Amino acid sequence: MDTLTTFRPAPVYSVLSVLLGYPEREWLDALPELSAVLPPAVRARLAPLFDFLGQDADLIDLQEQYVATFDRRAAHSLHLFEHVHGESRDRGQAMVDLRNEYLKHGLEPATTELPDYVPLFLEFLGQIPAEAAEDLLGDAIHVLARLGDKLAQADSPYACLFAQLRTMTDVQPEVLPDPPEGDMEETLITFGPEADGTEPLLMRRAGRGDGAQPLVFHPPRSRQAGPAGGQV
Repeated sequence: MDTLTTFRPAPVYSVLSVLLGYPEREWLDALPELSAVLPPAVRARLAPLFDFLGQDADLIDLQEQYVATFDRRAAHSLHLFEHVHGESRDRGQAMVDLRNEYLKHGLEPATTELPDYVPLFLEFLGQIPAEAAEDLLGDAIHVLARLGDKLAQADSPYACLFAQLRTMTDVQPEVLPDPPEGDMEETLITFGPEADGTEPLLMRRAGRGDGAQPLVFHPPRSRQAGPAGGQV
């Protein structure tokens, strides 16, 4: 297994963030360069996705397939907390806590995407110390593994990206219960400043925030099923 002691994780996280983004001609043309910065084992694991994105397919076709994969199927949503909290009001507080984690490391989302957007989260992991990134990935791997499993079941070439993430932490993913049903509160929650561009997804802040709440990538224990399917 590749571990954080055998290669520098920052470039890997950054490349994964790009590969999981909406297909754009500029970075698709840079696929050879993106592949070149990866360790051989990582490059081999991601080969199905590089082959898929590097084919001579029309850009519009790639974009339509991306939308069909991630935007039209809730089970493939690229928003972490949707897989944990669904549309319940708990999701809003979880995103506030995650944004505070970004601020604690002196980074602020420079995108209109929500803080739990997976490409944004991966870019964040690539810009913080390796130990902190490993801890946060270990917290999130249960959700990321669930998403990867859903993509694998659909024979998506993106599944290998999530398989790579599983090799970057020693935490074994747990099976998560289905997210609760429910509507978000009507109160609008604003995350970060408005921004026209989406690259980079994060910008460095002049100062650091303090007092961030611990991140929770799991549903409350009262929602988790016990061995016999009961509540624990």
